[in-house]
Amino acid sequence: MLEAFHIVDRKPESTMPVAELTFEQRQKSRHRCETRCGQSLGWFLTRGHVLSDGEVLECSDGTFVQVVAAKEHVSQVQSDDAFQLTLAAYHLGNRHVPLQIGAGFLRYQHDHVLDDMVQGLGLTVAEAQLPFHPENGAYHGTGHGHGHGHGHGHGHGHGHGHGHGHGHTHTDASAVS
Repeated sequence: MLEAFHIVDRKPESTMPVAELTFEQRQKSRHRCETRCGQSLGWFLTRGHVLSDGEVLECSDGTFVQVVAAKEHVSQVQSDDAFQLTLAAYHLGNRHVPLQIGAGFLRYQHDHVLDDMVQGLGLTVAEAQLPFHPENGAYHGTGHGHGHGHGHGHGHGHGHGHGHGHGHTHTDASAVS
């Protein structure tokens, strides 16, 4: 099995094995999968780093593996109206939805409840099979999983007034109001 512990700053090459991964898989700091050619691959990376399309993993045997974002079932909202897209992004963000933002479009993992909400804002939603590259968020580092010797803990308490703490997750958007 190929074992990767590092992300390297290297351009992908056509001869490299390819790991085609969903957004969910790319978020994992430790994961096992198979490359397109059937090789077992496991990676052990710094927690919090989301693998990006085109990044290259360096394996312990010297093999380099290219990461490719797999096509996923997504909902895409397209509009020339920047205000309407901003409004939709605001409402989706309030629901802690991973969101890809591009010029004239928003993309999120398909959810019919979210589709109904966005359509209620006057926008059209289309289902598609496309790679999904959501924004990392304001508090996510821009590095490639390399440690830099200090923590990022708050060390103090603070409330948000919305009835839940930092460690929450929402798996069913219909359960969120």
